[in-house]
Amino acid sequence: MIIIGEKINGAIPSIKQAIAEKNEALIIERTIAQANAGADFLDCAPSTATEIEYETMVWLIGLMQGTTDVPLCIDSPNAALLARVIEEGHLKRPGMVNSVNEEGTKCETIFPLIAGTSWEVVGLTCDQSGIPADPQKKVDIAKRIIDKAVKYGVALNQLHIDPCVMALATMPSAMSDFVYCIENIHAYAPEVKVTGAISNISFDMPARKYVNMHCMSYAIAAGLDSAIMDPCSGDMMGTIFACEALRMKDKGGRKYNRAYRQGKFGKK
Repeated sequence: MIIIGEKINGAIPSIKQAIAEKNEALIIERTIAQANAGADFLDCAPSTATEIEYETMVWLIGLMQGTTDVPLCIDSPNAALLARVIEEGHLKRPGMVNSVNEEGTKCETIFPLIAGTSWEVVGLTCDQSGIPADPQKKVDIAKRIIDKAVKYGVALNQLHIDPCVMALATMPSAMSDFVYCIENIHAYAPEVKVTGAISNISFDMPARKYVNMHCMSYAIAAGLDSAIMDPCSGDMMGTIFACEALRMKDKGGRKYNRAYRQGKFGKK
């Protein structure tokens, strides 16, 4: 499982405040914690007003890269901004671009830029009409994104499709829809990875961690490849390691046992 650490995001109140106050200490603390917890990529998402998003993104990149070698996932709905950040060379090493979708020319902006490189990219299953409720429409959008990746020469094993996990509180079929998308995207293009912001499913639910943990279990069983999540959550990390052992992707539970000894879940 590829872990994309979600904790440096301006949509989180504490990070929003840290960005506003230029609180470098909190950003560095969260960066180190996620890196030490085993994140493969670290989300770098300003989520600020448009007029300050570029400067904020560059500031965050500088802080995070000065703290860890874990590659960054630069995250913005503005494809032109993401392209600018890459072209200007602010990243020390290729990471992940989050995201493209079928709205406007986002794929056409990002795909030619990263083709033939080791940059990975997230594709969201939405278009000019927004996020469809029908899972088949999400799969259809995913297919169009995949076809464009092929057209522009982006390696499919570097493309992560995010079917936009919905909230169980408002959509009772959220989990079965997510599983449907995972299975059908893989059926169309087995090399493509499927990802998701797992905690979306528990929005407005009590005791959210239980919903998140079991969503992760079902999604891994369906073939989930990566997740946008909190790597510092022992409950979620324990769920991942247990699922991989149970599905024989970690034969004999060696990684499970090692992660437990390292304190990534269970007793500290």
